[in-house]
Amino acid sequence: MQSNQSGYEERRLKAVKALMSPDESRDLVLEEFVHLAGQVLGISGSFISIIDDDNQYIKAARNFALKQSTREDSLCRHVIEGEGQLVIHDTLLDARFSAHPFVEGEPHIRFYAGVSLMNNEGSALGTLCVTDVQPHEFSEAKLTTLKLMANLVMSFLDAWSHAGFADFMTHLPNRQRLIRDIQQLVVNQPHHTFRLILIDCIDIPRSYELARTVGIAPVEKLLRQMASLVADRLHLQAGKKLYSFAPGRFAIIQESEGALNAEKVSQLLQGMNAELAENIAIELEVYTGETVFTPAEMCANEILRQAVSALHEAIGQDISAMSFDESYDTRHTDDFLIMNDLAVALKKDEGLYVAYQPKVCLKTGKTVGLEALIRWNHPERGELFPADFIPLAKKTNLLSDLTEWIISRVIDQLKKWNVEYTLIPVSINVSEKEFSKADFASTLAAKIDAAELPRTLIGIECLENELITESDVAIKGLESLKSYGFIISLDDFGTGYSNISYLQDIPLDVIKIDMSLITRLGNDAPSNIIVKSIIRMLKELDYTVLAEGVETEATLRLLKEYGCDQIQGYFFSKPLPASDMEHWLYQIRA
Repeated sequence: MQSNQSGYEERRLKAVKALMSPDESRDLVLEEFVHLAGQVLGISGSFISIIDDDNQYIKAARNFALKQSTREDSLCRHVIEGEGQLVIHDTLLDARFSAHPFVEGEPHIRFYAGVSLMNNEGSALGTLCVTDVQPHEFSEAKLTTLKLMANLVMSFLDAWSHAGFADFMTHLPNRQRLIRDIQQLVVNQPHHTFRLILIDCIDIPRSYELARTVGIAPVEKLLRQMASLVADRLHLQAGKKLYSFAPGRFAIIQESEGALNAEKVSQLLQGMNAELAENIAIELEVYTGETVFTPAEMCANEILRQAVSALHEAIGQDISAMSFDESYDTRHTDDFLIMNDLAVALKKDEGLYVAYQPKVCLKTGKTVGLEALIRWNHPERGELFPADFIPLAKKTNLLSDLTEWIISRVIDQLKKWNVEYTLIPVSINVSEKEFSKADFASTLAAKIDAAELPRTLIGIECLENELITESDVAIKGLESLKSYGFIISLDDFGTGYSNISYLQDIPLDVIKIDMSLITRLGNDAPSNIIVKSIIRMLKELDYTVLAEGVETEATLRLLKEYGCDQIQGYFFSKPLPASDMEHWLYQIRA
């Protein structure tokens, strides 16, 4: 019994907290109610109060200046702690209130009539009151009217509360309603097995891009169409809901042995088209993810998390339907832990270091440059290479932090080497997202200048990909770097993202041929022809050509024959820590 009472009080306070949250449209309606109460009952002052364990808050008022008081001082507490109603015709004649601070002082209450605002569970959330600075008679009929108006207020607040469980665009029950319904299963069917299926009909970033192009109204219409199409295709049984989980995403709960699962839903929804505008239809690409659960064994948020995990795995692997898989989930958890550890490593400057791989001139055999490569000596996982964490960092703001970290370390290292060695250029890998920033080039130039080093000592390496070749912002970023005197290299050339005509548009100094082409040299004639043709073309365009991944003398001889300028690879050296690089610098010092 005590547990039930505790639960009721917890829910009451939760409802009180919800009413205390700001909501202009709700509070305007409450203002109308208090105005109506004063007019109908012929009392000048009226207000609605909300009461928690410690305080009274006036949510709406007419001719009543009090905004808040302690619960102990409020007259309204006598309503909710008593019989749910209280009428004081003249406070000065009532021994309980004649010396009350709100009677003797502001707001000088002489007349008070209040009734409880009761929710469906019978808990009092506050009061509806009328009051005046003059005494009044107040008949039973007026008290009944005040009670009726209190019921209307609660009916409105109940409707307002439930409106929070519906998606405003599709009018379907929303994610909060889905969570509440799953929680209700714990009470009604705790040991039954259910299946939560999530449905993705349109990439959310794509919907935002559409809104940017055609406006909000057509996209809202499109999303409503999706809801209707999904509902029609699934033929949900009576009592089964389709939920709006997010824009373009929907959810259903089924008994685990029911007719629908993620695979079946995906099949039913294939080939759907929705109209964005007149004569413009969009083919919907549907993905589904599901998890099977027993309500008593798992909380609602974990159930949703598993379904979202399965859906995102389906989208990531371009598979139409996926069930939650613990191994995938473990991998994503592991990825999260790596990112968390990386954030700590950057903050504490622990474990991360820079390795340098020499670039060798094929004509002279001398080291003419270095590539700076980040490494991570993880305290538990051991030595980690960029492929272990850079792709994950690209999904977060940690990539920016990593870029800033490696630039700072390289500049610091060059300053130290400048005391004893003849310096050679060092190139740093920078993502399109970073060098596209308006101030990236100027900030980098300022750091180099502050270190009293020539800007030509720093090179920027970028990947050959669609982001660069199709982005005017990226090209402007490279042009800005070029204008400050930095050497620009295009990495992994030959991986085939786009037509080579883009070389005319990008300001480049060095083209690095991808190792996937270089490692096949000597193995077959077509590979030799391709590499030879690429080098000849790039040389005719006046680029410095560098071959990556050179590991054998046979490859080296062919590259010399084809006219390649520089090489980089294990044939000469693997990436080395700064201390081991110094013998290379010693060999070339003046």
